[in-house]
Parts: sequence; C-alpha cells; structure tokens
Amino acid sequence: MESPASPRRRRISARTKLAFSSGSLEQAMVGAAGVATMIYYNQVLGVSPGLCGTAFLIASIVDAVSDPLVGALSDSVRTRWGRRHPFMFLSAFPLAVCFYLMYQPPDGLSEQGLFLWFTVTMVGVRLAKTFYAVPHSALGAELTDDYDERTSVWGWNWIVGLVGAVALGVFVMFVIFPSTPDYANGLLDPDRYTFLALFGAAFCFAAIMFCTLATADQIPFLHGKQSLADRTASYYRRFFHDTFANMRALVVNPSYLSVCLCWLILAISGGVIEIVATYTFVYAFDFSTEQIALRDIVRVPGALLVVVVAAWLTRLMDKKYTVISMIAVTTFLVGLPYCLRLLGWFPENGTIWLAIAFFGIWGLGFITLPVVPVVIDSQLVDVADEHELNTGNRAEGMIFAVRTFAIKLTQGLGGLIGGFGLELIAFPDDAATQGVSPEVIDGLLFMMGPLYYIIVYGGLGFAFLYRIDKRRHEEILRALEARRAAQ
Repeated sequence: MESPASPRRRRISARTKLAFSSGSLEQAMVGAAGVATMIYYNQVLGVSPGLCGTAFLIASIVDAVSDPLVGALSDSVRTRWGRRHPFMFLSAFPLAVCFYLMYQPPDGLSEQGLFLWFTVTMVGVRLAKTFYAVPHSALGAELTDDYDERTSVWGWNWIVGLVGAVALGVFVMFVIFPSTPDYANGLLDPDRYTFLALFGAAFCFAAIMFCTLATADQIPFLHGKQSLADRTASYYRRFFHDTFANMRALVVNPSYLSVCLCWLILAISGGVIEIVATYTFVYAFDFSTEQIALRDIVRVPGALLVVVVAAWLTRLMDKKYTVISMIAVTTFLVGLPYCLRLLGWFPENGTIWLAIAFFGIWGLGFITLPVVPVVIDSQLVDVADEHELNTGNRAEGMIFAVRTFAIKLTQGLGGLIGGFGLELIAFPDDAATQGVSPEVIDGLLFMMGPLYYIIVYGGLGFAFLYRIDKRRHEEILRALEARRAAQ
C-alpha cells in the first residue's frame, strides 16, 4: 500500500516545466556575454591576462563562501511566499545593475583601476546570481520525488537553457558584434559593448522576474510551506547548528562527493574552454564573429534531443554510467580539432573545409554534452532524498549550491587558468597590431586540446564513487514516505 505522502511522486505539467526552465535564460545571457568578457578587458581595454585571471579567482573565492551560505539560508527561511521565491525576486535588480556596470567602466581608468572595476562588478554579478540561482536550483529539486520525472524536469531546464544560449550566442555575434570594415572581428570594437551592457542587463532582469512569477503557483506543493509566524524563534537560533550539521553529513556522503568533484572538474575544464576558445577562434583559426556563431548553432540538435537521449541512456545504463560514458565521448570530440591542428592534420585557415571540419566534430560532441549536466542535476536531487533519510533535514539549497558554484567556477578557476595560461605563453595585450607568433598559437591549441584532456580524464574517476541507483532510490523513498506518514 502506498503511504499518504506518495503524491510527492507527482508528474509535472509541461507549463510548470517551461516556467521553471525559463529561469535558465539568465545564465544563457551571462554565458553569451562571457564569450566577450576576457577579450574586452584584455584586448580592448589593455588589462593583462594575469590580472583578468586574478579577478576571476577573487570572484570564485567569494562564491566558495556565499553559495553554501545562501543555500543554507534558503533552506531555513520560511515566509508566506515559500523558501525560494523571495530570494529569486530580490536578486533581479542588483544582477541587472552589476551586469551593466561590468561592461561600462568609467573612462580614464588606469590598468589597476580597470582591474578593480572588473573585480568589484564581477563579484557583484556573482553574488546576485547566487541569491537567484541557488534557490532556483533548489526549487527544481523540490518539484517532484519521482526518480525518472526529475530527469525530465532537468532535461527541460537544459533544453531551454541551451536553446536560449544558442539564440543569444548568435544574437551577440551577428547583431551586437558584427564584422565591419573597421573591425574584421566585431569583438574588438569598443563601441559595441554599450549595446551588450544595456541588452544583457534588461534581458537578465526580465528572465528572473518571469521565472519567479510564473512558478509562484508551485509554492503550495513544495517542502516547508509554513509561514514565518508559524516558526519559533528557537528554530532560527538553530540555523548555524543545522547548517554545519548538514555540511558534516554531506562531506562524508560518497555520492555527494562524487557529484561535487565531477561537477567541479567539468566546470574548471569548461572555464578554460570558454576563455581560451575565443582567442583560438580569432587568432588561431581566423574565424569571423559570424563563423564563431556556428559554435552555438551546432548545439541545437543536442538541445532538442537531450530529454529523449538522457531518458533512454539512464534506463539503459542508470545515471552513474550514463555520466561516465557521455563525459568520455564528449571530451574526446571537443578537444579533437585542436589536437589535429597541432599535428598538422587539419584544414588550413581560409578554406571552406576548416569551418565544416571544426564545427562538424563539435556538432557530434554537443549531441552528447547536454546529457551530462541533466543527469548530474538529477543525481543531486536523489542525494537530497538520501540526505533527508540520514539527517531528517531537507537541504536542497545547500546541496544545489555546488551546482551554482560549479557554473560560476566555469568563469572562475577556468578564467584563472586561462588568464595565467595566456601570460605563460606570452600572448600579446594588443594582438591586433603586434601579431601572434606560431609558438603562441601552439600554446593556445595545447590548452584547448591536450590540457583539456588531462583535466577532464584525470578527474573522471570521481564519477565512479556514486552509489545511488534506481533500486537504492526506491528504498530511500519508501523509508521517507513511511516516516512522513508517521509524523
């Protein structure tokens, strides 16, 4: 007989999935703009790659502290509007302001002044994202207890995020940074960054507000619906005690450590790709901004197929081995064009076969790529159930803080490695006039190919530590439902 709590294993309507998934469009905008961030501060404004990398590092240090704290706060606070929505609503305006300011520094600043401006505004963007993205992720974790439906929820989230990233990436390259007679690559045109600042700030604000308001009808179905008046003062005095108790339980949970370490390795490698790829496109392959937009277009098939592919693979291999196999395949394909160019086995610049070969290989890699984060997100929700069974606490905010931190770490440690990597290979601060030597080009290709392989494959072993399969999750849910029914 099913327990009275079994309605938690509900199916989620397409409308609700779409409303929740619209929240990923904020990250899609930040990611689309991120393609230009390092180029802007380094090649347009003249800040050294090392200083840019340091700014990314400082922002990541702030994230390392703020993300779990905001997650714990979101888990603990009770209001009439739920645990997640107040934070999401209040983050919209600060994020928009900081985004605008990051791409509009005052005139006349020295290199040190620009570095300080970049650091402060980036930290502001990251903090505002923390107060939005951590509760948003936790909201997705609370929508249903169903093992397979969770994969569908996060699949929708990644479809919307990837389609948004493609559309915004193409828009950024074709509309905001088009090639012109004065600038063969529009990313080097300083006047276009005002458009980026205005459009990006407005888009982020609108995406956050829409998601927050469109998912408000789900508040009655989430965990912890008590109003602030229903909670006693002693509960809040236990906030830090419960927070550290949750941390202690999570750091000894092998499945949680597996997902965290796997996410962080992928984030670091993805950050190197995100930062250095733009340099290789512009200087190693001589791609125009319009050709660079193909990078986003080839993501479309993977975005459209991710729900079906993820569902089929997780039923075939379960979640653990789906993640392992898809990481192995995707990594090989993403790094392959750079390795082939290093070996001299790739089409020459200026030929039609160059873009066909490069983006053809990446197109295959991007079919399997979205499956990895979708399934990892689903694993994190399963960990939240196991954590509740072990401790009696629902801690989706803290658990999903690692996801938000990993996404921001993509630009953080990835930016640090990329920035100091550019310093190490002596990449010029004004490459448009100074030119780039073959040795420097080889350094760019090494970071995008062999170094990328080393980082990902070196950390892939962490994925084998994951212990929750479908059978184990069913045992967890039955125990939780029995406990809830008895309370």
